[in-house]
Amino acid sequence: MFQRPFILGIVNITPDSFSDGGKYFAADAAIAHARKLAAEGADVIDLGPASSNPDAAPVPPEEEIRRLGPVLEALAADGIAVSVDSFRPETQAHALAHGAQYLNDIHGFDTPHFYPALAASEARLILMHSIQERGNADRRAAPEGDIVGHICRFFEARIGRLEKAGIARDRLVLDPGMGFFLGPTPETSFEVLARLDEIKSRFGLPLLVSVSRKSFLRALTGRAPGEAGAASLAAELLAAIGGADYIRTHEPRPLADALAVYTALKARQ
Repeated sequence: MFQRPFILGIVNITPDSFSDGGKYFAADAAIAHARKLAAEGADVIDLGPASSNPDAAPVPPEEEIRRLGPVLEALAADGIAVSVDSFRPETQAHALAHGAQYLNDIHGFDTPHFYPALAASEARLILMHSIQERGNADRRAAPEGDIVGHICRFFEARIGRLEKAGIARDRLVLDPGMGFFLGPTPETSFEVLARLDEIKSRFGLPLLVSVSRKSFLRALTGRAPGEAGAASLAAELLAAIGGADYIRTHEPRPLADALAVYTALKARQ
């Protein structure tokens, strides 16, 4: 039976987002947008206090925390579930202390000194794979060989380390990475999208897919980020059909509508 995935609505509290050009950098703008996305069907709001695209500048944890502070406070008061997208332990600690239900780490939680704090928390951990391993995405080529095999070897090693540190396996959500996190050619991302079931069956853990406005869709269609909604929706729906349990998106409303239609059709088959 088809299970509707959870929808994470993206709010970039940054001046250099590739997708929205800093529209939500101001706290009041970020809060208003987060509330709008929640009203349009997002189950969780994913707050990004630093961009991770290849052209973004590094942001120190103190600045990430400054950007997050008023937004986290407002959304917590509203009772809106929040995910914080940061690989910095200081920012993650702040997020946990202020009620974040998810941590989303593009480095896949590679800081063992922070594992005791993670183990003591109840937040779900979105464990992302990237070919870069450290730092932001860049334009390096994908590794040679089978990319799904590469992803699975990464997850196997990292899950083992987290479990050994006392972090329950059932708190983990796996994100294989997309776009530049898999390399600069669209074919690699499409290969992984087509084989989500292999990753899911290998680990028996929920999968998150984040394809919204990504470079591989824009390369295929020739669209700018703000014009990539249709391509994003198509890829998101196919990811959901392919087994994704969480979809991270800039536009929850069309995805929620598409999922409602697909669920209604499946119920009649």
